[in-house]
Amino acid sequence: MKKNIFTKYFSICATLVLVSMAILGAFLMLFSSQYFKAERYQLLESNVEKATSIIEKNAVQEDCFLKNNIKTENFLEIMSEAIGADIFVVDKDGRTLFCTEGSSCTHSAYTIPQEIRNRMVGEEYYREMGTLDGIYQGHYCTVGRAFYGEDDQMAGYVMASTENSEQMSAFLGEIFKMFFLSALVVLLLVVVIVYFVTHQMVKPLREMSEAAQEFGKGDFTKRLTVYNYDEIGQLAMALNNMAQSLSTLETMRRSFIANVSHELKTPMTTIGGFIDGILDGTIPPKQQKQYLRIVSDEVKRLSRLVRSMLNLAQVEAGEMQLNVEKFDIVDTVCQTLFSLEHQIEEKHLEVRGLDRDKIYVEADQDLIHQVVYNLIENATKFANDGGYLEFEFLKDNGKMMIGVKNSGEGLSKEEIPRVFDRFYKTDRSRGLDKNGVGLGLYIVRSIVNLHGGEVIVKSVQGEYCEFLFTLPTAKGQSKFKKDKTPKIDDTKKDESNSSDTNEDR
Repeated sequence: MKKNIFTKYFSICATLVLVSMAILGAFLMLFSSQYFKAERYQLLESNVEKATSIIEKNAVQEDCFLKNNIKTENFLEIMSEAIGADIFVVDKDGRTLFCTEGSSCTHSAYTIPQEIRNRMVGEEYYREMGTLDGIYQGHYCTVGRAFYGEDDQMAGYVMASTENSEQMSAFLGEIFKMFFLSALVVLLLVVVIVYFVTHQMVKPLREMSEAAQEFGKGDFTKRLTVYNYDEIGQLAMALNNMAQSLSTLETMRRSFIANVSHELKTPMTTIGGFIDGILDGTIPPKQQKQYLRIVSDEVKRLSRLVRSMLNLAQVEAGEMQLNVEKFDIVDTVCQTLFSLEHQIEEKHLEVRGLDRDKIYVEADQDLIHQVVYNLIENATKFANDGGYLEFEFLKDNGKMMIGVKNSGEGLSKEEIPRVFDRFYKTDRSRGLDKNGVGLGLYIVRSIVNLHGGEVIVKSVQGEYCEFLFTLPTAKGQSKFKKDKTPKIDDTKKDESNSSDTNEDR
């Protein structure tokens, strides 16, 4: 069975808690055992010291230090009963002289080994946890100390032993019970807390999984709730941003397909209808030339659309290679104006801002010519009769800003944010421009961005509209005398020599 994240995380946390408690319990039992031993040693040492002091105080001579000394014996017996230990006194040779066990004392049958006696003389106390060289059957805690007579001569040894196993087991048993009950309560609390914490941690991940499945089905409307600003919260925000981007791209894709279909359908329907009319004789021979001219215009329109889309595909795929060179941008503007001479004269437009020195930039001249042509054609198309076209050139931080401005209706605040979108046309432009496909300004922005520049639009509705774009300024450009504003003569320039992509708002 495949485990989910909740089960894995909960299992890991529960296992870690159990292992931690087991280790804690082991250390607790170990330290408790050491503590118990230390306490027993301290208790025996304290009482052995008191017994040694009493014996040395009442001793008269080596062989009779306990004879006629009922007070000392009683003291040792009371002490033995109080601490629950056997207290016995041995002479210098290790033979038992007195034992608090009385007649049942087993120490008298044994002799304390010389090694143990030497250690009691050499050290302040002798400690042992064992059988005392076979005297005891089990493990006893034993403490011994030498005592001295009147001449400061070593007279014997005082030893105290207490059974360790049963008492320690009882002590550790009580400690274990307390630990087990405490650990059980803590474990239950931790399990409950970990359960809810894990559930809360996994909840956003489940929501993300569900949202990702919806995204995979093409539904980008779902949004995730950001509970915290930690890593999971950042992931949720990233998924929301991704969904928004995918939704925008999907909308653009559908709009793109719809617009392309519409732009292709209209001229193709016109072409097919007129050609069928010519073939079946519906259109008389006298009018065939007129309709064939319309068919030719529609074919050119389709050609412009295909060229624009190919150029866009190259720019967006990063396949457009820039042929950067130094050229005069003012001259490019003037050439474009001459190619649009007929349209300018028809609207009686005044051209301003070209009475200036040559201005050199470093860019791809052919692509920038397309940018300039699109902007000037656009400005000419939407300028009011008797209005003006105005050009502006400003240098700032190594960049040259070129502005193309026209008088007229301008753009509304609602239209400005969308004017660079693909296939976007304002309501007014649909009536004024029947041939455009709405890709001109999008191409302008793509080409300018490809050169590392920016393009912006400024407009006051009912007064003017201005497009400004930036290009890298040529280094070390020289100064020239001012050129006069170009005169628009009657010479007609073939529009086919200019850019293939026309601009629509």
